[in-house]
Amino acid sequence: MRLLFALPGFHRVERGAEVALLAVARALSALGEDVTIAGSGKPRAGTPYRYFQVPCVRRERLEWAPRFPPFRSETAWEDATFAAALLAKFTPQAFDATLTCSFPFTHWALRRPARAAPRHVFVTQNGDWPARSSKSEYRFFNCDGLVCTNPDYFEANRQRWNCALIPNGVDLERFSPGKAERSQFGLPDDKPVILMVSALIESKRVLDGIRMVSGLDNAHLVVAGDGPLRGPVQALADELLPGRFTRLSVAADRMPGLYRSADAFLHMSLTESFGNVYLEAWACGLPIVAHDSASLRWILGDGQFLCDTTTSEETVTRLRQALERGKQPPDGTIERFTWPEVGRRYQAFLREIVGRSA
Repeated sequence: MRLLFALPGFHRVERGAEVALLAVARALSALGEDVTIAGSGKPRAGTPYRYFQVPCVRRERLEWAPRFPPFRSETAWEDATFAAALLAKFTPQAFDATLTCSFPFTHWALRRPARAAPRHVFVTQNGDWPARSSKSEYRFFNCDGLVCTNPDYFEANRQRWNCALIPNGVDLERFSPGKAERSQFGLPDDKPVILMVSALIESKRVLDGIRMVSGLDNAHLVVAGDGPLRGPVQALADELLPGRFTRLSVAADRMPGLYRSADAFLHMSLTESFGNVYLEAWACGLPIVAHDSASLRWILGDGQFLCDTTTSEETVTRLRQALERGKQPPDGTIERFTWPEVGRRYQAFLREIVGRSA
């Protein structure tokens, strides 16, 4: 199959969606599929897929832009600039199927009417609301296949769309228990370290995470991420965690070392499409404190410290329990989330969709 993955952040950033879809692309390439990537970053040597660069205006430069449908955020503005350039470079007849998780503009660019148009698959890395909502720009969503990254999305959409339940994965050769590397990240050796890996946006509730960690007497919080709330995050940390807070922007190849340097992992989102960070923390042996949900228990099972993170007392208690338990190697159930296994499930679903087209 000739497959095209398109996303503005490819080869430029290492956010969850970019990491996941590039890992799927590599897995499909290893299975013999003909994969092309379209992104705004620079080409990389040694990739198993073809790559072409599509320029866009970075979302960080668009945080000032006005908000109105369908330009609901700086992300949508970035997506629009990428999609406009993609239209000039994208040849529909060259592909059997296209994949993205970016809505609305990249999605629309890939779905434009054309002779011999490829099948289009939307992946719910950033949520399933385009597939479920009938309001505003969401009325113009359509796809030939919907990859649902958790059971809630699958149940909500399987009656309307051709769906497959396929999780994200983790590279167990990179993410594994090991020696801490705190000096490389400027982290203290005399305090327990709690790690958050998160974009600094409202839905990730990093500000609430700072408030929770402030309830512990001696813990040091490290946040790996960036976003529009960087100023408020730093200001609150200066107030509540003086001398006990570090914010980092870490390259992808250093992330396993950062996980190994922590004693516990905290994630405050009330909902997640999947959350690669859960698997990465789990694979490195960290106890995980996060908001309790059926979807997260589907991923992690019952061996972590899930709770109602809107309740301070409960969350602080679970953080203490996680630190007391300490690190443990992951059990064998994590094997179902390896990228080769995920890639095989994508391949089966895509072959079904392309076969229908033929």
